[in-house]
Amino acid sequence: MRIVIAEDSVLLRVGLTRFLTDGGEEIVAAVGDAVALVEAVERHRPDLAVVDVRMPPTHTDDGLRAAIEIRSRWPEVGILVLSQYVEERYASELLAGDTGGIGYLLKDRIADVGDFLDAVRRVGGGGAVLDPEVVAQILARSRRSDPLASLTPREREVLALMAEGRSNTAIANALVVSDGAVEKHVGNIFQKLQLQPADGDHRRVLAVLRWLES
Repeated sequence: MRIVIAEDSVLLRVGLTRFLTDGGEEIVAAVGDAVALVEAVERHRPDLAVVDVRMPPTHTDDGLRAAIEIRSRWPEVGILVLSQYVEERYASELLAGDTGGIGYLLKDRIADVGDFLDAVRRVGGGGAVLDPEVVAQILARSRRSDPLASLTPREREVLALMAEGRSNTAIANALVVSDGAVEKHVGNIFQKLQLQPADGDHRRVLAVLRWLES
């Protein structure tokens, strides 16, 4: 397998090169910054890019943003991200489409060379390797971003009927509950969606908009 390594730590870059070379893989380039990573992939068109998240020029998330660019321009190139932490925003973007040929591992979990080589080969072969912590944090982010996540199943039913333009009485008839029960559910919906009474705002309409957005 032809591999590009992008890691700004010289010691780790040399170590990764040695591990992979000893494992029978071909390192076509080993670079220390995100710009050089994209250039190396464009030049060599490798089977896989092993990418650190924090690299020059800004030492923030340059590596991961470069990985997203590579995925967009050369989707046939596998991407294995190595990171000290989970960068939720860009990890979610990287994993938003087809996850074939994608891997995201935390560095402190790479304790066994054999397991690491297995992950490299799986991603390079079109598979996916995701650290359990990466999956957990992305799922947690997804739940946090869903404005309806805190609603109960009954409150979701009430909101769905509100979206159909039904009055509280019509909702009560449809669900075979009292008007008072519907009023309570509607109040809970406003509270959980943080729709406070305000001049010029129609909370019922705003709640329905949240429903449609989700």
